[in-house]
Amino acid sequence: MKKPERLLAEKFLQVSAIKLQPDIPFVWGSGWNSPLYNDHRRILSYPDLRNQVKVIIAKTIIEKCPEVNAIASVSTGAIPLGTLAADCLGLPFAYVRDTPKDHGLENRIEGNLKPGWKVVLIEDLITTGANAVRAKKAVEEAGCESLGLISIFSYEFPMSVKRLKDADLPQLSLINYAEMLAAAVELEYIRKEDLDTIEEWRRDPSNWVPTPLNRKF
Repeated sequence: MKKPERLLAEKFLQVSAIKLQPDIPFVWGSGWNSPLYNDHRRILSYPDLRNQVKVIIAKTIIEKCPEVNAIASVSTGAIPLGTLAADCLGLPFAYVRDTPKDHGLENRIEGNLKPGWKVVLIEDLITTGANAVRAKKAVEEAGCESLGLISIFSYEFPMSVKRLKDADLPQLSLINYAEMLAAAVELEYIRKEDLDTIEEWRRDPSNWVPTPLNRKF
């Protein structure tokens, strides 16, 4: 029987919410070359998959953090999924900006998190982990306690694993990196021989230089 992480990874691959192109790497906004690209917003257009992710997030929160008082998404990609999960659980929702708004009330946190509340953070994708750590700090500066972070997917870069550990921010991803690659091979999105290339990239993504022409997205 396939693991839930594998089944979910298969669905993300099938709707192109996760794309792999080892031969024609993408270029991220950071300037990094990458054989992978995550476009999780695509699942919002697929009601069955969108609802499945919502239920998994809500169930995970109930099981891991039953004392939760509110849900807070890291802006911007996780806002829709965090909203859906909070609605499913009947909990207050807020989202955390990377920096305070430069006009009006100059809010860093949009919504109302009351001091003393226990908050679960939601992130769609973990690359370096820096955004999640900043969100945790903002929530704690608002007088709340951060119970942990739930993400849809993590690249599991050594730098992000260390950063989250140093920040004392427990993290759980719905889609396991290894299961995603296994699903991609099984569905023939990539070849088995591509796995070495992808793992080489993951070990040092900021310095990885592919040989094919890059494709910008």
